[in-house]
Amino acid sequence: MTPLTEASAETHLAGICFKIGPPALVGVEAEWFVHDGRCPEAPVDPARTAAALASFPDHPDGPAFPAGSRFTREPGGQVELSSRPATTPAGCAEDLLRDQAALRSALADQGLRLTGTGTDPLPRERRMQADHPRYRAMEAFFNRGGPWGRIMMTGTASVQVCVDAGTEQAVTDRWHLAHRLGPVLVAAFANSPLLDGRPTGFRSSRQVVWSRMDPTRTLAPPADGDPREAWARYVLDAEVLCVRRPDGRPWTAPAGMTFRDWLRGAGERPATLADLEYHRTTLFPPVRPRGHLELRMIDAQPGDGWLVPLALVTALFDDPEATDAARAALEPLGNGAAPAAPRNGLWRRAATHATADPELRRAALACFAAADRALARTAGTGVLRRALADYAERYPARGRCPADDQLDAVRAGRRPAVEEDAPC
Repeated sequence: MTPLTEASAETHLAGICFKIGPPALVGVEAEWFVHDGRCPEAPVDPARTAAALASFPDHPDGPAFPAGSRFTREPGGQVELSSRPATTPAGCAEDLLRDQAALRSALADQGLRLTGTGTDPLPRERRMQADHPRYRAMEAFFNRGGPWGRIMMTGTASVQVCVDAGTEQAVTDRWHLAHRLGPVLVAAFANSPLLDGRPTGFRSSRQVVWSRMDPTRTLAPPADGDPREAWARYVLDAEVLCVRRPDGRPWTAPAGMTFRDWLRGAGERPATLADLEYHRTTLFPPVRPRGHLELRMIDAQPGDGWLVPLALVTALFDDPEATDAARAALEPLGNGAAPAAPRNGLWRRAATHATADPELRRAALACFAAADRALARTAGTGVLRRALADYAERYPARGRCPADDQLDAVRAGRRPAVEEDAPC
């Protein structure tokens, strides 16, 4: 076996994480909390979720959903559906809507329901439900830096939109657009103003939680130069979260060891390509290249609200006129990737004020309008276009976001973010 070196690792990362070619595919990952339909504040026994999933046919990768979405359970009991890569956003939406309906029905048979919100808003105990050695190692790693990692693992949920990296000529521009768009996406879709049943002072508490975690794996890479080179350096300079070991031994990594340190002999054994591939799955910046670009800054949305970020992002990336309009709208905000995104002032304004911030509101409305025009030029996008227009009118046009609905409910003495309200 050829030894893995710093040079060979960087070459591998630059090639595997940015698949170069004309944009052709899109995907979306939607995550939800699972609540008891009668007593939402009560913890949900994982066995009830498992019983719901038992209604689906078995598949080596997990339960088989009708349209082929991949199902995963997160450490705190959150559930996620990841669509198959689709050739159009409309096709992607159709598939995930079908599988979401199947999941909702299966959970309802067990008295459970999905709740789409960026942080669990109800005052219920957060529990680590996953016993995989990866998650035990993650918990140990993040516990060194305060409560944020555990809150992230057990109390947050998101929507992630995935677009192709683009051609050799376009990859840098698409990478930069994703980062510059980031604060606007945080603001427009902020939906996590509560934690443990109490307001936090932020519209997107989830974004704040992520920004306070280990900076070597949650901040954006430097914005200058070739993104492939910057990403390769970023991966090697990130601390190792876990080291896979056989025979049931803990996967805990030595404190402070980066992957570059490991390549230089700091680990208990030489690092392998498989270790490098696993290491990059433990990095969580706002935009993560996985062959395609995964935009990770969007709070989970209620119901089928994930349709709107899917429509917005794909239109702005895939329609040249919309791309130009978005760049012009984002220019006054500056570079969303530097310095230290998502810890810088712009991202913090987005998490705090959302589209009540005048500059973010103007940029958001311009991006929504550009996306609407793009969808009007594309056949078969009626569902997406209607969802986008309704959302724009309800939220950014009024300087609001879904977080404001939750805060309104709290002020009125109602339970927040409960789609099927029933008293205990």
